[in-house]
Amino acid sequence: MDPFDYKAVLKNIPHKPGVYQYWDADKELIYIGKAKDLRNRVTSYFNKDQTINAKTKVLVSKIRNITFTIVDTEIDAWLLENSLIKKHQPRYNILLKDDKTYPWIIIKNERFPRIFWTRKIIKDGSKYLGPYASVSMMHAILGVIRETYPLRTCNLPLSKQNIDAGKFKVCLEYQLGNCKGPCQNYQTEDDYANSIEEIKDILNGKIGAVVKNLKADMDTAAANMNFELAHRLKRKYDVLENYQSKSTVVNSSITDVDVFSIASEEKYAFVNFLKVMNGTIIQTQTIEIKKRLDESDEEILSIAITEFRDRYHSQSKEIIVPFDIDLDDANIKFTVPKLGEKKKLLDLSQKNVIFFKRDKMEQYEKLNPEVRSERLLTQMMKDLRMNQLPHHIECFDNSNFQGKYPVSAIVVFRDGKPSKKDYRHFNVKTVEGPNDFATMEEAVFRRYKRMLEEDNPLPQLIVIDGGKGQLSSAIKSLKLLGIDKQVTVIGIAKRLEELYYPGDQYPLYLDKKSETLKVIQQLRDEAHRFGITAHRKKRDKGTLATELELIEGIGKTSAEKLLKYFKSVKNIREATADELQEVVNTKQAMAIIKYFNQPAV
Repeated sequence: MDPFDYKAVLKNIPHKPGVYQYWDADKELIYIGKAKDLRNRVTSYFNKDQTINAKTKVLVSKIRNITFTIVDTEIDAWLLENSLIKKHQPRYNILLKDDKTYPWIIIKNERFPRIFWTRKIIKDGSKYLGPYASVSMMHAILGVIRETYPLRTCNLPLSKQNIDAGKFKVCLEYQLGNCKGPCQNYQTEDDYANSIEEIKDILNGKIGAVVKNLKADMDTAAANMNFELAHRLKRKYDVLENYQSKSTVVNSSITDVDVFSIASEEKYAFVNFLKVMNGTIIQTQTIEIKKRLDESDEEILSIAITEFRDRYHSQSKEIIVPFDIDLDDANIKFTVPKLGEKKKLLDLSQKNVIFFKRDKMEQYEKLNPEVRSERLLTQMMKDLRMNQLPHHIECFDNSNFQGKYPVSAIVVFRDGKPSKKDYRHFNVKTVEGPNDFATMEEAVFRRYKRMLEEDNPLPQLIVIDGGKGQLSSAIKSLKLLGIDKQVTVIGIAKRLEELYYPGDQYPLYLDKKSETLKVIQQLRDEAHRFGITAHRKKRDKGTLATELELIEGIGKTSAEKLLKYFKSVKNIREATADELQEVVNTKQAMAIIKYFNQPAV
């Protein structure tokens, strides 16, 4: 295949805002992007001095043609890019995973308009409010409206001529008080229209103004001794005020604002949207986005903002975001709040997106355990400043009892999980007395000397249970073996869960809730458990061996041989002379039988 002569194409691309499109050899559109400066942005893909990830390299290798569209402003490029991506869905653009048809609340374009919900939008002049990502929220709002405002639910053609001609009679809804009977002129068109205007205000989040007007009308009715009307208004007032108290999350002075937040993983991103009117959240939704080219959070959020604002027909002049968005538009103000009510809104959005992300990732990981393993190892690599994934981790711990019976334990984790068949422990040979540093030095040296001799692969991460002293001892042995630069080694101090690196006097502190720290703690605890178990066996064996040495003719060597062969003192006590003579001589066997008061066989 002939190489793509991108230099000739780049010369024809102007330094203007616009949208660029990449095509492959089959003339298939594979990627769409936007830019403030088309020439600079497209050139960056072919700049050999710029570091790009593997997926982007694959994309660039497939480009055989570049087309572009010039627009007047960057906001126009932003909107055009979004519409083109939705229309063509190129292979290398991120996917907006959202195939649902969300419901809307419709105010029907008719005399005495009905209000109900629908999933279909028909261009008949009706007013549609939404969409509502939460169906329960939508039904709750409709419930408040129906409880507060008696409206017709029938589909009768209530023209003036039909009503005046007496073609209709009131139904059961009128008898129950759910309708005021406009079909028989019991309710005027103006009175019905006033209710519809108040409902529009409620649906647009302007509930405070409706409550305020109701309060004034209620007070006027009471002052005029019209207590029946005042009571009806009071019931309506209580319903709306209760609804407002549950809906308002910030100061009602914050009006017509869009709020966005994002949470990312390696392959997925999640974006939350809140629509706020007069301090009330009237719309909210979180979507999942699959990454294609390791896009930055800024790139993903820019696309998601366009998608949401187009879907919800938002014309808000202010957008609250967690970080600066590189987009210049005189009609939109991007706000990154640090304090106050707007920060509370952003925090609420962030809380929702994090919860959504956690729930989604848990679902993925249950179906695909390898997804969790890969994500966990990637996070550990980042947190511990490694240059390779820690598929193989080993952790060392020492145990002794008042300087006696020293044991070093090694536990092994593979892909974030214990590999118990690979656990090992060492009986310390070269250290006298309680010298934890020397014990660690011996264990590390013996472990990796043998691995090198047997040509076994080294771990990517070694965890030393202890502070700077134990870590220095381990590094000393690794240097002797010449492998100190081949693996990452850290020490974990027990008291404050501090992580130490060789040659760094300042410890690393991980978030107490981080998965990386939890894995390291699990390694440390497992090494401690395994070491204590091995230590107790050795100590018990030593205690039992001492007891056997009380038998005439049985020394330390014979006692250890007996325990190794019979496994326990109970088995030695129950053994016959012939069985004992498999390990010791006849005189010793008879002495053992006599000691345990067993008759000779």
